[in-house]
Amino acid sequence: MVELLAPAGNFISMRAVLENGADAVYFGLDEYNMRANAKNFSLSDLSKIAKMASDYDAKTYLCTNIILKESEIEKLKNNLDVISSSEIDGLILSDIGLIEDAVSHGLEAHVSVQENVTNSHTLKTLHKLGAKRAILSRELSIDEIAEITDKSPIETEIFIHGAMCMAISGRCFLSYGLYGRSANCGDCLQPCRKNWTLTFEESQNDAVSNTSDVSEESFVISKSYDDTYRTNFFSPKDMCMIEHIPELIDTGVSSFKIEGRARSPDYGAMVTGIYREAIDLYLNNPDEYEVNPKWMEELKSVFNRGFDTGFYFNVPYETSETNQSKYIKKDIGQVVNFYNKVSVAEIRVWDELKIGDRIMIQGETTGSVTHVIDSMQIEGRDVKEVPKNSNVGVLIPTKVRKNDFVYKLKERSQQ
Repeated sequence: MVELLAPAGNFISMRAVLENGADAVYFGLDEYNMRANAKNFSLSDLSKIAKMASDYDAKTYLCTNIILKESEIEKLKNNLDVISSSEIDGLILSDIGLIEDAVSHGLEAHVSVQENVTNSHTLKTLHKLGAKRAILSRELSIDEIAEITDKSPIETEIFIHGAMCMAISGRCFLSYGLYGRSANCGDCLQPCRKNWTLTFEESQNDAVSNTSDVSEESFVISKSYDDTYRTNFFSPKDMCMIEHIPELIDTGVSSFKIEGRARSPDYGAMVTGIYREAIDLYLNNPDEYEVNPKWMEELKSVFNRGFDTGFYFNVPYETSETNQSKYIKKDIGQVVNFYNKVSVAEIRVWDELKIGDRIMIQGETTGSVTHVIDSMQIEGRDVKEVPKNSNVGVLIPTKVRKNDFVYKLKERSQQ
């Protein structure tokens, strides 16, 4: 049974992925992890995380996967007693010097993709050090993963969905070179996602001139008075392997990982739910399994940069635009109350709302719920539209909670 491992950048996201079938969650502290710009958690949150996950019989893995300097690794070691006492299950780490310390504190040691594991010999060495699992390099093909996993004495894990980096397994220096903000220390400003201008200037050797001009919004690699082309050639499309679940399961890996700790709760809910459905369908009846076309359409509805399959089939990435999701979220209200007996949410709205609108409700206990409105009332009277600054009762089958945030989803084509 392969594990479905989902990301959580805050408690709302964590609830969303657990409600949608994650077998395990991974998350970061305010320090030590590769998503310093996400909200993240504090040491004091870890016991709450462990308790929340245990209610779903899910495992918990804390990311400590940045490049650790001397003072940082000492500080992390000093926190291991607190981390282990919280009853989370393990650490995802990129520094093999921490494996023994993690294991001695009763924590599973999972070696990060930052270690760039590409062969079974490395896995055998990690096993000797005490590691339980390693996340394999993103640059491996399906056939290579199957061969490595077959020879591995420890569990293997692979990414199946989410952002891809221009660098080898994330080891990138572009952000540091431009801003002094290190991706390898979790502080990437993602200049690769910017719109770059590339100009080819005629010269004796036909070389590309590199006279960089840097502004707040764009980077000019080379410039001239004509023949200028804009491109996102540094920015790969997101990985999406929903159409290849059988091939992935057949590799024998122990865990499928979804990228996205810096993304929204609706992203986590949607992606986790769809992969959960696909995995269960295949495992329950592999002979009758078919890819459902709606899966890809639904995955396109949340944040994405377009999709490809990375290097799984030995095909390099295509470049992408920034966000190609079908919908835009608009903050329109907040839940005032939920009446369990009639399954009605009272919502205070500060924007227009009408029958047929697609809304999303998010909260720490609720997670992320999407609903198309088919019934609304004001003071017991059915209404088809609601003006701004009104309280309205919305019939919704899923329990939501007071103070949950309410968003209206609009298709980009309507903007």
